Amino acid sequence: MRILLIIGAFFLSMVTAMAENAPLIDEQSGIAIPSMISDAAISNLRTKYEGDWDYFVGGGVAAFDCNDDHYPDLYFAGGESQAQLYINQSTRGGALTFAKAKAQNLNLDKVVATYPIDIDSNGIVDLMVLRLGENILFKGLGNCQFEPANEQWNFDGGDEWSTAFSATWEADKKWPTLAIGNYVDRKAEGTPWGTCSDNQLFRPSASDDGFAEAQSLKAYCTLSVLFSDWNRSGAQSLRVSNDRQYNKNGREQLWRLAADKPATEFTRKDGFKKLNIWGMGIASHDVNADGYPDYFLTSMGDNKLRSYVGNGEKPKYKNMAFKLGITAHKPWSEKSALLSTAWHAQFADFNNDALIDLFIAKGNVDQMPDFAQHDPNNLLLGKPDGSFFEAAERAGMHATKLTRGAAIVDLNLDGRLDIVEVNRNEFPGVLRNLSTSHALGNWIALDIRRLDYNKSSIGAWIEVKINGKVQRKEITNGGGHASGSLGLHHFGMAAAKQADIRIIWPDGQTSDWMTMNANQFATINKQDSAVTFWSPSNNAKMMQ
Repeated sequence: MRILLIIGAFFLSMVTAMAENAPLIDEQSGIAIPSMISDAAISNLRTKYEGDWDYFVGGGVAAFDCNDDHYPDLYFAGGESQAQLYINQSTRGGALTFAKAKAQNLNLDKVVATYPIDIDSNGIVDLMVLRLGENILFKGLGNCQFEPANEQWNFDGGDEWSTAFSATWEADKKWPTLAIGNYVDRKAEGTPWGTCSDNQLFRPSASDDGFAEAQSLKAYCTLSVLFSDWNRSGAQSLRVSNDRQYNKNGREQLWRLAADKPATEFTRKDGFKKLNIWGMGIASHDVNADGYPDYFLTSMGDNKLRSYVGNGEKPKYKNMAFKLGITAHKPWSEKSALLSTAWHAQFADFNNDALIDLFIAKGNVDQMPDFAQHDPNNLLLGKPDGSFFEAAERAGMHATKLTRGAAIVDLNLDGRLDIVEVNRNEFPGVLRNLSTSHALGNWIALDIRRLDYNKSSIGAWIEVKINGKVQRKEITNGGGHASGSLGLHHFGMAAAKQADIRIIWPDGQTSDWMTMNANQFATINKQDSAVTFWSPSNNAKMMQ
């Protein structure tokens, strides 16, 4: 056994050395390319997302800290196999390793998607678990223990094929508003063609200590939903991405939420033009730095970047994906006439150069002959002019799995973002950002907190100003494809030694600008806008 460990360590060190000597600078742009090293073989992540047609979509992972050591833990959907919670066992800056948790009641079958959220605002993370059948809200008990809370919170889990989730806090409410996206109605006559289930909107009860009866929202086979303040009005709306595969007349949707009134859908008359795609996932970011969120929508073939062109009143958008080089409509790995299939997408700064990048998970639905079979994931790095270039191959991301959900998080708290991939019928991928042969830029990691309700400050905006340029991030919960993260907010700083930070809280209050030095972890709370700096332990908590 010891000999095998020595051989394994030697092999890992050789791979690491090779990666560190790889070319890491793009010649045309001068942009540093991160080195992404697979730790899958040593990670101990052994849950597969398996199943037939019912599990062609979905396949999510939730990333969150369940034992208060700051190291993100992972909960994987398993489809027909059991879902599994894994506890982070990594060392700071070291290899990414995990151990199976003992939370047996989370080991459910038929899990499609999973998202972390602090429902009851007690400071302990809860879990939304979406299934082929009854959805379950799990209340966090601390130390990575959970209990079902549907009855306690008056949440009707239903019996749908649920695939998407988002949450927000409406004004003056202590409890969140939840949106559940549903896919095909398996029980309808003629299924699956034209038989999409309605979505569900759960709002706080009159007593604001649980959920009222859900409102049904007309939908067209939904695969992603996201609450977001599209016009910076201070009010959240619900964006819905629908898969046209089973309803050719379907479309992307946007719903308005007014206090104490049913949600209503924006129409063409409101300025929201029809868009009909194979909608798979939603990623949101202020890409063009105009102060408004832009929305990247994954699809089969032509992915879209919807950039806001309205006047603050109407939801008018133009597609900027082609202009910015992020259509990602074909595999980068080969000259193929066949189109790609995209799922989870997420904006993040992988090389800490203060320019936003984009990860896209790819993979054929199953064996669809009209779409690419070998379809690697994308790593699109941002350039100073606002465009992007493909860097996945040079970053070491060569795998061609059937990737579905994903999480972009700093798993070993070294200030560099790592990637977790959920692969259909295979073990998860986990890529460690090991960019050391060419030093990446500086960074900061922020925990934005409220001390009363909405502890994670969903709906707030973070602004980070460096040398007069402002990065903006809206704190959201949901979106992507079947996957969600809750925890630190990461910002690259390039060569800057300091950054000015302010928070625009969900109620519209704005903090003063606060100056922070680079390469630090900090918590900012609303009550006094105090900044608390902290340093994580060199080791994650070991499993007992």
